[in-house]
Amino acid sequence: MSLVTPLRAFTSRLLPAGALALSLVGCQSNSTSETTATAATAAASDTPGATTDTTNTIKAAELGAYLQAVSSDEMQGRKPFTVGEERITNYLAAQFKQLGLQPAPNGSYFQSVPMVEISVTPAQTMQITGKGQKLTLQYKTDYVVFTQREQPTVAVSNSPLVFAGHGVVAPEYGWDDYAGLDVKGKTVVVLVNDPGNAVQDSTLFKGKAMTYYGRWTYKYEEAARHGAAGILIIHDTKPAAYPWSVVLSGAVGPKLRPQTPDRGASKCAVEGWLTLDAAKRLFTAAGQNYDALYAAANQRGFRPQALGLSMSTSLQNKLRRQTSKNVLAVLPGTTRAGEYIIYSAHWDHFGVGKTIAGDSIYNGAVDDGTGLAALLSIAKSFQTAKEKPARSIVFLAVTGEEQGLLGSAYYAQHPPFPLAKTVADLNMDMLWPYGRMKDLTVIGYGQSELEDYARAAAKEQDRYVLPDQTPETGMFYRSDHFNFAHVGVPSLYASGGFEHRTQGKEYIAEKRQNYTTNMYHKPADQMDPTWDLTGVAEDAQLYFRVGQRLASETTFPKWREGSEFKGARDKSAGERQSQ
Repeated sequence: MSLVTPLRAFTSRLLPAGALALSLVGCQSNSTSETTATAATAAASDTPGATTDTTNTIKAAELGAYLQAVSSDEMQGRKPFTVGEERITNYLAAQFKQLGLQPAPNGSYFQSVPMVEISVTPAQTMQITGKGQKLTLQYKTDYVVFTQREQPTVAVSNSPLVFAGHGVVAPEYGWDDYAGLDVKGKTVVVLVNDPGNAVQDSTLFKGKAMTYYGRWTYKYEEAARHGAAGILIIHDTKPAAYPWSVVLSGAVGPKLRPQTPDRGASKCAVEGWLTLDAAKRLFTAAGQNYDALYAAANQRGFRPQALGLSMSTSLQNKLRRQTSKNVLAVLPGTTRAGEYIIYSAHWDHFGVGKTIAGDSIYNGAVDDGTGLAALLSIAKSFQTAKEKPARSIVFLAVTGEEQGLLGSAYYAQHPPFPLAKTVADLNMDMLWPYGRMKDLTVIGYGQSELEDYARAAAKEQDRYVLPDQTPETGMFYRSDHFNFAHVGVPSLYASGGFEHRTQGKEYIAEKRQNYTTNMYHKPADQMDPTWDLTGVAEDAQLYFRVGQRLASETTFPKWREGSEFKGARDKSAGERQSQ
């Protein structure tokens, strides 16, 4: 797995979408994937302004060539701040240029994203004292901690512990876990997820479906807004939807954070997690019953309470400030060039890491090589289409998704194209390479009118729309489209993956489970010549059709009533009308 090809030769060799990749996936293209759906003409009339050309322009073989290129060993796992970043970003920019797409307004295909890498060495114990008790928790076994503060040493000493329920302030739901509570200098202990999910009560929040208030990132932000010195989230596998091992793997090793003017001073000094067992021992030391407090925290009218204990721990940090890159290109619209449709996918993965089964390169072929391949295939389809889009199409490959959606967050905060005039974000992340699917599963179903566009495009392919099958996991908040939603841009995140056209539901369920268990975030996530990419091509074609329809219209899709993102979009309505 050594690198033997210089970057310049490597890039030029892949520009035409190399013969090796074509040979690997050429056998996967079949006549079934390239036929036009019989209901295409009828479906096209369902949406105002829809175009009627439903020819399948995206082929599995060509998409596979892109996938082979972006997930090859020569990309070194595409980790930010490494030679892998240089190679993948140069490759993507070269592809955009070869397709004749224009760079961003700054004249470059790159948007600089300032980050800081924080390598944390925590103290190996956390001391809990008070009420005549002394409890010593062990790092990794009982807790993990990290920080966003850019300081060589970060410590909290005798910080009073306060239980604040779910750590949620949600006025629209009449919920405030910080009501009457002063947490300045204190450490907040909170539950994972949100109240509706915890008790499966449809009258609380969104019931089983996680809201943004259930995300750990939100809980850290809310604690910091209240001036807390620290925050510890209690891990519970069922409401978290992942085991402690996932928390542990995410906590160790260097972390990328966005550079901020105050160098993280506005964040809590310590952010972290407690195991459920450690939390129960802590509550016992406080003279409290965990189960009773848990039940109380899921009822309206809950009030936070001090635990009568204090926490002490510290961290040593090594800091490295550097700039990563988003890669973007634009196809200007013909008549409404000041309005934009974004296609997004993340280019980053985990680079070279721990060796597993003799392999140390984390290629990220499914996650998110498939999204990158779809992005490039869609860009080519738009560029070669007979009818050019009336609205501008932006193709965006972002950095730092695996580190916390960093690249898309930076774009949303520093948009090269105005967000108020951005029609939609169509995000692609982890498309399943196991053949054609009957379903189109929409993550975050019920959020916006983009679902109607997706349904019409699915009808053209003789597919049906399926709502998110695991809304309790909060997947809508865990890929790059979320950062566009957060600032009001309607976002679509969908793919097939629950019913295979010929093999059925159990077949694809087994494939997904195998990927999750044996390949996800491991070196095993690499290009397999036996993959059937016709389903990935069909998903990309569907996304292309959605973009075509959006580009042909003059209206802007809306968030549905009840969406937490509707307010942000409504505030920018005046700017959209001033075209």
